[in-house]
Amino acid sequence: MPKVRWVTGATMLACTGALVACGTGSPADPTASAGPSVSSSATPTLAPTAAVTPSSAPSSAAPPPANTSDPLLSGKREMTIVRVQATEGGLSLDGRLAEVDDDSGRQRFVATPLGGDKYLVKSYTRANNHPAADEPTCWQVYNPRSSEPLTVEGAACDPNNKAQGFTITAQGKGAYAISHESAFLQLSPSRGLILEELGDAPLLSTFRFVDVGPARTPAGG
Repeated sequence: MPKVRWVTGATMLACTGALVACGTGSPADPTASAGPSVSSSATPTLAPTAAVTPSSAPSSAAPPPANTSDPLLSGKREMTIVRVQATEGGLSLDGRLAEVDDDSGRQRFVATPLGGDKYLVKSYTRANNHPAADEPTCWQVYNPRSSEPLTVEGAACDPNNKAQGFTITAQGKGAYAISHESAFLQLSPSRGLILEELGDAPLLSTFRFVDVGPARTPAGG
């Protein structure tokens, strides 16, 4: 009996040293692997990814309206208008818009917004406690239908009249250009203030606004 136990113990030790041989009766394959065969030279294939294109959708924020930072273009302030290039005087409406160096005509103006950079320009005399002084006359383009240039004359205010819609655009350093369609308000040495198309010519007349107080009431009026 002791001899048999020894043989059995030896057999078990042999099986421990040769795992596959004892279980299957065939020699173990040294190249065998417990998992599937994977080639070491294989390169993983990545699925193509879609190109990401930045969104080109426009911003929903609308640009601010022109000239909104200047309270003198709010329709709530009266102002005088002087040509930047002038040494003295200012604009006056007395039948026709002109540049004067005295106190004649209507020299108080209110620029009432019509939308965008267009304005209805109201003209007043100095306030004198008389109702007539609070009744405005508005700038209006006058076309002589001849070789004579366009001018600005006074008319009953009508915001729906396209001839009364003037464009006022900032030129920097507190100066503004005043125009109607493509014709700019310019001082001609021989013909006074006129509206003319510039073409390739430079803009020679710009204007500065001087605050003289709140717009009088009634504001339409």
